Amino acid sequence: MNKITQLFCLFILLILSSCATRKQYIYFQDMEELKEYPVSQKYEATVHRDDRLSITVTCKNPELTLPFNIPGSSDYSISADGNISAGTTSNESNKGFLVDVNGCIDYPMLGKLHVEGLTRNQLKELIQNKLIAEDLIKDPIVSVNFLNFKITMLGEVNSQGTIPVNGDRITLIDAIAQAGGLKTSSKINRIAVIREYGDKRRILFHDLRSKDIFNSPCYYLQQNDIVYVEPNFTRSIENTQRQYSIFTMVMSFVTTITSLCILAFN
Repeated sequence: MNKITQLFCLFILLILSSCATRKQYIYFQDMEELKEYPVSQKYEATVHRDDRLSITVTCKNPELTLPFNIPGSSDYSISADGNISAGTTSNESNKGFLVDVNGCIDYPMLGKLHVEGLTRNQLKELIQNKLIAEDLIKDPIVSVNFLNFKITMLGEVNSQGTIPVNGDRITLIDAIAQAGGLKTSSKINRIAVIREYGDKRRILFHDLRSKDIFNSPCYYLQQNDIVYVEPNFTRSIENTQRQYSIFTMVMSFVTTITSLCILAFN
């Protein structure tokens, strides 16, 4: 029976060594410790078609802003008797201004505004200037936010699906982290970002082993970007072979133990 115990311990050691976690990936391999790398871009999200924008106008006289805070973005409402009261719309999906296929929104009193390609600050300044120029509000304060900013994650990540983004800034690294990270079968040098440019789409591949990813135009993701992580079929085959090898070892061990038990008790 001592021999059986020794064989069992040896088998456990083999299993643990074969199942030991390997360091699968090393990100940013070419970065040097304490060396400073310049930030080459100051990112600001721009407005795209099909975006839904929250545009809120405030001023010293809240009643003057009511016509400009439609639909559902105003903190004030007018009752049937003409009184002004605070209130909000509970359905967030009904709020905001939808950017149409031509990149425009229909804004109260100001009419159709072309907003595609503008940053939040540029759109804010556009509305403020128009309100002042047309003598509608003398001291407007305009706030612009995205309501439907989202990224789609596909491929060899641990959690595929759509990621809603709070605010207007998310990096490729952030998106991968929110998707649960990469799988062992991921191709770390084939991280694709598919992006719309007007009426066309482009795909750009990234290598997470290199610091060059920080200089990519897709490092900061935009609305409706699709991130696709390619599978590493070679690694998948290696994992399958490894699992088969472990299964073979288990069966051999079971067979050996059974044989020794039969000999020991006969």
